Amino acid sequence: MKHTLKFFSSLSLLFSMFLGYAQDVPEISKNKDTTTTKKPQTEKTVKTAKPEIQEAVKDSVVKTDRYGLRVGVDLYKLTRGLYDKDYKGVEFVGDWRLTKRYYLAAELGYEDKTTEDDRLTSSANGTYIKAGFDYNFYQNWLDMENLITIGMRGGFSSFSQELHSYKIYNPNPYWGELPPIATDQKYSGLTAAWIEVALGLKAQVLKNVFLGFGVQLKLLASNKEPNNFENLYIPGFNRTYDGNFGIGFNYTVSYFIPIYKKKTMASEIVKQEEPKKKK
Repeated sequence: MKHTLKFFSSLSLLFSMFLGYAQDVPEISKNKDTTTTKKPQTEKTVKTAKPEIQEAVKDSVVKTDRYGLRVGVDLYKLTRGLYDKDYKGVEFVGDWRLTKRYYLAAELGYEDKTTEDDRLTSSANGTYIKAGFDYNFYQNWLDMENLITIGMRGGFSSFSQELHSYKIYNPNPYWGELPPIATDQKYSGLTAAWIEVALGLKAQVLKNVFLGFGVQLKLLASNKEPNNFENLYIPGFNRTYDGNFGIGFNYTVSYFIPIYKKKTMASEIVKQEEPKKKK
């Protein structure tokens, strides 16, 4: 019994000592704050995108322009005498290509026209020449040579007039009209000058063969007349009893004679390459 009490007393003392030691030792937390040190990120190599270079590729279309002389005839004046007994005439036309757009142009002709009016009958015959330039504002396709032109001319005519007969004006025709008086007076050495604006077109129907149509608006600048007679018709100008203004037209066929060629850049088309697709 005595030994049993010593055992319990020793065990109680050991237990009390263990409890005191447990209170003196600080409690260690299981959840320790672990500082995670992140390694400094290495700077990534930034690939700079190369600017997309758009290469301009010029597709140049080389056009060969022909330069030379074009000569022809007015079909209207040439054939008018077939159905009009009071008219005979012919006109030759020509132009020379000076630059890409400008042409030197001229017309040379002869006319013999009889005019029958209510009061008189007269005829005029003579030669004329017109010279100036044309500007082609038509943009042709490749290997085409058509023309739509506007131009100016200066005209000069040397002619003669012949008065065949005339009637005296009677304000009181109670006894009827007086018979015409035949004179057959001829006036030579007459001249006239004018300027005109010419509109025209020419289309190539066969190789080097062109059909054309033109209209001219005329303004009479000078007119030498007989002392007692007016010029009713001036070759190259047309009739004059509409005042100082006149109008004319022609219908031509002409042939082009090439002399030399010149190459020009017809067009330049700039094409841009499509941007390359990103991988």
